Amino acid sequence: MPEKASVNGVRVLLADDHRAVREGLRALLERVGINVVAEAADGRAAVDAAVAVHPDVAVLDLVMPILNGVDAAREISRNAPDTVCILLTGLAGSRLAVDALESGVRGFVTKGQGSEGLIEAIRVVATGGVYLSPDASRTLVEAHRARGAPLQARLSPREREVARLVAEGNSTKDIASMLSISVKTAEFHRGRILEKLHVRNTAGLVRYAIREGLIVP
Repeated sequence: MPEKASVNGVRVLLADDHRAVREGLRALLERVGINVVAEAADGRAAVDAAVAVHPDVAVLDLVMPILNGVDAAREISRNAPDTVCILLTGLAGSRLAVDALESGVRGFVTKGQGSEGLIEAIRVVATGGVYLSPDASRTLVEAHRARGAPLQARLSPREREVARLVAEGNSTKDIASMLSISVKTAEFHRGRILEKLHVRNTAGLVRYAIREGLIVP
């Protein structure tokens, strides 16, 4: 049996909106020789960091502010193509996983899997492979079997950003400021989102966002 490639020296970006989680992951990874070259607390910052430092691997939490892990992976693949992405998720059965493979994600690790799973995922994707944890494999199978188009096929990347921010309770004015767009444009996106998702109000959008894994209740 061929010897497994070493993770020593692999350059990694960690993106999670919880500082304690990032610090814990950094300690675990650096213990085995992985070099954590950057951290980010939201999806947009993760994209910016990937473009700036060109890590070998980006470990992205699924649920983050501004851009979720799937959307961040899409942007990283477009703007830093030498960086491969791993999605770190605690959600089961989310249809976001379907779109993730097309968004540059090369590894799926569930948070309950432990540090060994993440380290193995980094080793595999850093050497050109694809890593799926058992839970992530089941999630993908379930998602492919689920009827209806996934959320990503219905909303544009900008609409997904707006949908997430609305579902998190931000006002239209706040959303416009956060995304550097006009209030009128933010209102237009909100209306289009409600129309596309066939929901009548913000409460309906929140329920949809939770069901699709855009936010965690």
